[in-house]
Amino acid sequence: MNFTYDLLVIGAGSAGVRLSRMAAATGAKVAVAEEYRVGGTCVIRGCIPKKLLTYAAHFREDFEDARGYGWEVEPQGFSWQRLITNKDQEIDRLNDVYLGLLDKAGVRLHMGHAVVQDGHTVRIGDETVTARHIAIATGGHPTLPTVPGIEHAVTSNEIFHLPEQPRDITIVGGGYVALEFAGIFNGLGSTTHVLYRGEQILRNFDHDIREHACAEITKKGVHVEHNIEILGIEKRDRGVSLHLSNGSRRDTDLVLYATGRLPNTRGLGLEQAGVELDSMGAVVVDDYSQSSVASIYAIGDVTDRLQLTPVALHEAMALVATLFKGTPTPVDHSNVPAAVFSQPPIAGVGLTEAQARLAFSKVEIYKTTFRPLKHTLSGRNERTFMKLIVDSHTQRVLGAHMVGSDAPEIIQGIAIAVKLGATKAQFDQTLGIHPTTAEEFVTMREQWRPAATGVRS
Repeated sequence: MNFTYDLLVIGAGSAGVRLSRMAAATGAKVAVAEEYRVGGTCVIRGCIPKKLLTYAAHFREDFEDARGYGWEVEPQGFSWQRLITNKDQEIDRLNDVYLGLLDKAGVRLHMGHAVVQDGHTVRIGDETVTARHIAIATGGHPTLPTVPGIEHAVTSNEIFHLPEQPRDITIVGGGYVALEFAGIFNGLGSTTHVLYRGEQILRNFDHDIREHACAEITKKGVHVEHNIEILGIEKRDRGVSLHLSNGSRRDTDLVLYATGRLPNTRGLGLEQAGVELDSMGAVVVDDYSQSSVASIYAIGDVTDRLQLTPVALHEAMALVATLFKGTPTPVDHSNVPAAVFSQPPIAGVGLTEAQARLAFSKVEIYKTTFRPLKHTLSGRNERTFMKLIVDSHTQRVLGAHMVGSDAPEIIQGIAIAVKLGATKAQFDQTLGIHPTTAEEFVTMREQWRPAATGVRS
């Protein structure tokens, strides 16, 4: 059978663009279908714009800290409109960059909604094309719960385009998206409340990280409430009134829900084509990203494996090797570093303490907390926390976790050692760079001992 393309990728986000470009570089005839903008969640309404807003939020503390170092800095006010305009200009630039990358690679871009008709056929608008291989890379979208008045809430999609900064914002959720936006709006001067239905924020993170992060975030002025939910939202002249599960009400200018995401698979025709989806709508794939239909693959957030941009890029590269380089390559999701760009930031790689205690017969814990050198003169009461988890028998470092300034930058380097299976002795033999925060990871010598009441797992 003669196909229009060797590979048709549906979705031009981080995963789709990387897959199509690298596949085309092997000489394959490749096209990508996209119905919105090129760049996906990360570039258009995720990692990049959120990080830009995080930078903006840091300046308030920077101005305050400068006084301890002899500077007299008087901020002249903040313009939300200017920030959003500048952010939009950068996103437009990146969109053009991605378009250029596809064009330079020789990838054909089809703008329109794609519907899979069978294992080799896709309808894009009024056009029908065929492909030897089809790859689904459509990402995900934020979800909203069924709550009376939910139409008055916003998600992480709309938050980047607010016409004005809310004086008071309520954020629902306890994950990385909720905490990153809490840091942004608190740093920019908005009264910020976080409502979380669980016992502690950052579910699935290390216990000590969760406790320390919550304390530091609260210390910076974010109001965090646990074991609470919104039962209803009522529109007011300005903002909304929230009916809470503890019987109280809270008036706020804006309510942002950051309570999870679902894969973008509706309307793609996947089930009709025989592609298996799980209960959340994610494409079910094997270790090689192959779906239940042999010619159809899926990568990135649409598979709901690990929702991280570098993971999506890794899955794309593995699929290129499998399909076009004659080297079947399974995806490796072990020891993936991750960060929360909250204030202060959080990062980690490897196992949490609880995970390690379940998987290994005996583990050693090393941890430290201290006031960073910068704040000895700034006067800020901020404390950094660092933790290592070690297998007692092999001395291999199983996990490294941190809360504090530059945590993501530091953990990126530590992740190399953890990925390579470095031991605690090798960490100890590594000389630190003084004075830095990062050196604490190679100077922790005293093993933490649990209280007499027992070991926390």
